[in-house]
Amino acid sequence: MNLKTQGGFLITQIKQIGSRIFEKLLVKAGIEEFNGAQGRILYILWQEDGVPIVELSRKTGLAKTSLTSMLERMENANLVMRIADQSDGRKILISLTETARKLSYEYNKISQEMNEIYYTGFSDDEIKVFENTLQRVLSNLIEKEHTI
Repeated sequence: MNLKTQGGFLITQIKQIGSRIFEKLLVKAGIEEFNGAQGRILYILWQEDGVPIVELSRKTGLAKTSLTSMLERMENANLVMRIADQSDGRKILISLTETARKLSYEYNKISQEMNEIYYTGFSDDEIKVFENTLQRVLSNLIEKEHTI
């Protein structure tokens, strides 16, 4: 590939700036119970409660070691709890507390606001093409991660 590309650099910048904006929106909304990174964990659990740590790591893209320390802080903040799996006592499931369940509405409002920021000036077709392209990049990375 002779084409000079900056995709990885641009994605990193987008993630960093997007995270800073998201944190500001959380503060503006008065949400102090969790930060943006913890919000990714909560988002997964709001979709499906009672998720094993390994699956949570895969779905959030966070390394298991990072995830474990974040979950500890979230448990201390009464956002999540660890529960033994009924069918396999060795497996620990991460579940939401009532405190965390109540925060989903505000989080979803802020996520919608972020989407509006990201896609200002984009047509629906442009958004679909862009997201399909990002999905292809993600698939390439996931495939490569398993072979390295």
